[in-house]
Amino acid sequence: MRFSLKFKTAIGIGLLFGLLLTLSIVSFVFINRLSEKTENLLTANYLTMRYCNQMRHALDVSTYDTSAYTLFEKNLSLQEKNITEPGEDQATEKLQYYFNVYKKGNKSPAIIHAINDELYTIFMLNQNALEHKNAVALHTAGKAKLWISVLTVIVVLIGFTLTLNFPGYIANPIRMLTEGITEIAQKNYSKRIYLDNNDEFGEMANAFNQMAEKLYEYEHSNLSKLMFGKKRIETIINQMEDAVIGLDAGNKILFINNTAESLFNLKGNEIMGKYAPDVALYNDLFRTVLQNKKEQDPLKIVVDGRENYFSVDHRAVFSEEKSIGEVFTLKNITTFKELDISKTNLLATISHELKTPISSIKMSAHLLTDDRIGMLNMEQKEMVNNIADDAERLLKITGELLNMTQIETGNIQLKIQKISPKEIVIESLHAVQFQAKQKNIHIELQFPEQLPEVFADTDKASWVLINLLTNAIKFSPEDSKIIVNVHAQNNFIQFSVKDFGIGIEEKYISKIFERYFKASENEQTGTGLGLAISKEFIDAQGGSIDVKSQYGKGSEFSFSLPTSNAA
Repeated sequence: MRFSLKFKTAIGIGLLFGLLLTLSIVSFVFINRLSEKTENLLTANYLTMRYCNQMRHALDVSTYDTSAYTLFEKNLSLQEKNITEPGEDQATEKLQYYFNVYKKGNKSPAIIHAINDELYTIFMLNQNALEHKNAVALHTAGKAKLWISVLTVIVVLIGFTLTLNFPGYIANPIRMLTEGITEIAQKNYSKRIYLDNNDEFGEMANAFNQMAEKLYEYEHSNLSKLMFGKKRIETIINQMEDAVIGLDAGNKILFINNTAESLFNLKGNEIMGKYAPDVALYNDLFRTVLQNKKEQDPLKIVVDGRENYFSVDHRAVFSEEKSIGEVFTLKNITTFKELDISKTNLLATISHELKTPISSIKMSAHLLTDDRIGMLNMEQKEMVNNIADDAERLLKITGELLNMTQIETGNIQLKIQKISPKEIVIESLHAVQFQAKQKNIHIELQFPEQLPEVFADTDKASWVLINLLTNAIKFSPEDSKIIVNVHAQNNFIQFSVKDFGIGIEEKYISKIFERYFKASENEQTGTGLGLAISKEFIDAQGGSIDVKSQYGKGSEFSFSLPTSNAA
């Protein structure tokens, strides 16, 4: 027969409650009886004995105190109302008779002796009754003590048994289930729990065993598939031309393919499972890859006596938003790097070769406008001006391309010297004065009287400020103004150019200093290199460049150069 855990718990607690209730009832009954016996002793026999003593005393003093009769009669009247023992009523009647004789004047010794005898008789009857009732009370107390002791022992034994066994009855199955769950969590699917309990614990044990059996079957049925999948992935990774290294969450090496073994000069069977930083201690290339996880320039590695370039890709692997490892991939980009170098050299050559003829075209166009050579009609003048404008634009483009080739090859030529910030500003304003007049743009200069000198390359610092001013004029409406502000900030001098033009959309601000980037798709002029070159020039001089813009309200470009005090 199946009994639930709730039923068994209720039975155990109910039994203990019943025994406690029985003990309470028995104790109450015996205490009540003892109370009644004690009350009888006090209210009956004891009072009679006190009355007798009072009457004996009144009799003794009656010879010289007439008020003693009243005291005797009072106690005798009380005695007549308190007769409780057999023979006590006859003795009380005789006492009443002899006292009446005594009261009428017969005070003979015989009458006094008779009164005392009756008082003694009444006293002894009540004293004997008192002793008997005391014996009965003691017997009742003994029985009560025996029964209460027996019931107490029974309750204590049952309570002690329940205290020892019942927690274990509950805790042991729970402990076994906890141990089983711990084993399952550690993938020990052969663990089983055996309980003879025909209750909820038994059902839980059976359910646990069924779950473990299913997990065991699933684990072994999928083990071969998992092993096959692992082998297939390892084969794919080993066939990759890129070098691949995988680490687990504890930075231990999980896998390394054949290409990586050859590139890093490592053996997979020797380093597998080892702590990656420990391996990096004796392998410079591996240490370089581990230490530079962020985006970096390509690594130059000599392979088979030839320089090769590799891009490093680092990716953290997550599972359920928890990092479970990292993968490093080194891709050989030597071919692309060589093409990039060839492109840079080609651009440098073309730009350098184009500067001379373009300058000649510009000079020739300028000479054509001189009336001493010959008069030109309006159409011819317009055509010559267009030629001059195009030559100027081509000259600017070739200059930017030459600057970019310097940056890409790392051959930026800097002539750092002390220079007044005012000299940079004046030279830059003079260069853009004509463009500003064409659009009737007023350039407002905010320049303190006393500013320290800066350490900078005059030409390149001026080039950056001219580029910022040219862009501000280009994107400002006619009849507007541009504010040029120069001020000291810590150990730097900050140059800022603020316009009130169309501004830059927020989504483009983070890309504004990238090469070949144009914020407006409709912008046809320019190469998109000006701001990128400006950033490289300023960074090379130890400064920084920044932009703030609000679309539709204008932009503010600023750059800073270190003061001579900071050097």
